[in-house]
Parts: sequence; C-alpha cells; structure tokens
Amino acid sequence: MFRHYKFIDYATQGYLLFVALLILLFHNGTVPAWTWLVGAHGLCLGGVHWLVSRGAREGAGRVLTFLRHFYPVLLYTAMFRETGSLNRMFFVEYLDPLVIGWEQAWFGTQPSMWFMEKLPHLVVSELFYMAYFSYYVMIVGVGLALFLRNRPAFFHYVSVVSFVFYVCYTIYIFLPVVGPRLFMREIEGYALPQAVWSLAPTHEYPPAVQAGPFFNIMAVIYEIFEAPGAALPSSHVAIALCTLYFSFRYLPRIRHLHLVMALLLCVSTIYCRYHYVVDVMAGVLTAAVLLPLANWLYWKFEGATARSAQPEAVPALE
Repeated sequence: MFRHYKFIDYATQGYLLFVALLILLFHNGTVPAWTWLVGAHGLCLGGVHWLVSRGAREGAGRVLTFLRHFYPVLLYTAMFRETGSLNRMFFVEYLDPLVIGWEQAWFGTQPSMWFMEKLPHLVVSELFYMAYFSYYVMIVGVGLALFLRNRPAFFHYVSVVSFVFYVCYTIYIFLPVVGPRLFMREIEGYALPQAVWSLAPTHEYPPAVQAGPFFNIMAVIYEIFEAPGAALPSSHVAIALCTLYFSFRYLPRIRHLHLVMALLLCVSTIYCRYHYVVDVMAGVLTAAVLLPLANWLYWKFEGATARSAQPEAVPALE
C-alpha cells in the first residue's frame, strides 16, 4: 500500500494526520469550522496517497509526474494559513508581550520599530522589501532549477525544505507570536496591552516607505495570506538559509548572489517590521538544527541509492 512512498510523502502525511488529531482532540471556540478542517485533512491524506500511487505508474504523464513530486510546495500556503486558525488552542492570548519584554530588556528599545525610523528612505526600504519578497523566488526558483536540471537533487531539496516547514508550522500552533505588526494594528480583535504598546517609538510607517512598489506588493500578500501568530521562529529566515544550502551544494553559479539576498532577507525581516530580533535568532537556530536533522533522516530513509544518484554540484542556470 505504501511501497511507492518516499521520505517526503511520509513527512507530509504525518504532518497532515498529526494536525488533524490536534484539531479533533483540542479544538475550542477559537477554531472556526473545526469539523470542516478535519475533513479537509482527510481529503488531503487521501489525495496525496492517490497522487503518489498514480504518479508511480508507467505512462503517468508529465503533468502527473510533476505534481507527484512538486505537490508539497503547492500545500505550503494552505498549511501556513491554517496555523493562524489553530494557534490559540493552547494559548488563547498571543505571546507577543513576552517577546517584546525580552527585546526591551536586551536592547532597551524595540529594534523592529526603531530600525525603519532611523532609515525612513525609499531606496533603503525598497531594497529590504525586495529582499523580503525574494523569499518566494528562492523557494520556487531553486526548486524549479533542480527539478529541470537534476531530478535527484530536487527530491533531496523538497524533502528537506518541507520537513523544516512542517516543524515551523507545528511550533506556530503551540507558540503563537504575531510579530511587530501588532504595533501597527489589531489582529482579529487582539491588541497589545497599553503598557506594551507604548514601548514602540511610533505606530505608523514613514510616508516615503509607503510609496514603494515592493512595500505595497508585500502589503497585498500579507492582506491575503497572513497567518496571525506565525512569527517565532521566522520561517523566512529558516527556509531562506535552507535554500541557500542547496544553492551552495548544487547551483554554484548563483550561490554568491543567493548568499547576499539571504543575508539581506534576514535583516529585512526586522526592518520591514515582520519579525522581532528574537524571531530571526530562532530562525537561524531552527535552520542550524533542522537542516542537518532533515538531511540525516532523508539519507537514512532513502538509502545509498539516492545518495549515489546525486552529483555534488550541477551547473547553475545560465
């Protein structure tokens, strides 16, 4: 029944089943339409199993073959959004006041609010918002490059990145932290306590920053896809570092450009007021721990066959 499953399939199905059980056992008034969510997880479990089984057959076709291997990437957004509906099953209140207290004690201010106030320039803000946006390009771009040029490397890539995503999503469900955007507005009726809210030097974006195209692109993306409570650890940082690892391993011609963008992205998460410094530090730690763990699990599960099929590097896109 599961003979065609690979590490990524077990990881995806395991996450879907685990979250479905969490909803079933611990749902409360903060979880909207919990029965529908459990049902959706059941459909996803069945759909993934069908896709894996059908995709392994001869003559499956290019589209089905592509979907069979790329499907985790197509699920990331839905899984991420779902965490925003589940992350108050265990803590009804968001944990931002606690994190804000840490930042105030360590830095004497709120770096995520102070940074933009010190550099409220359009050129600077657009550089950082562009770097923040590059996160999406990194995930899909590296994935497509490896899928088209080195299929075994792609299997390795999507398995590791998906594993890191699933762990981050699980943390978000148990530890809901919205991020500095709470200084700018209420989230689903939740506002910071007045004593905490007053720690920010400002509660507005500088006019010059708001004029930038990348600022407005990210505003639209967050308006549609935001999942409140998914800040700690920063998946932007953790996943960007994971994609960087695969550039250095398999795509040497773009690795230095990728490195620059990844470093800018880490800084941009604070400048653009999406994450606390604590979130970024946790994102780096998450990548440092989960990347080698995911690699170990992948090689252990897939065996020597998968390792021998992968060259150490492939030519990057011209």
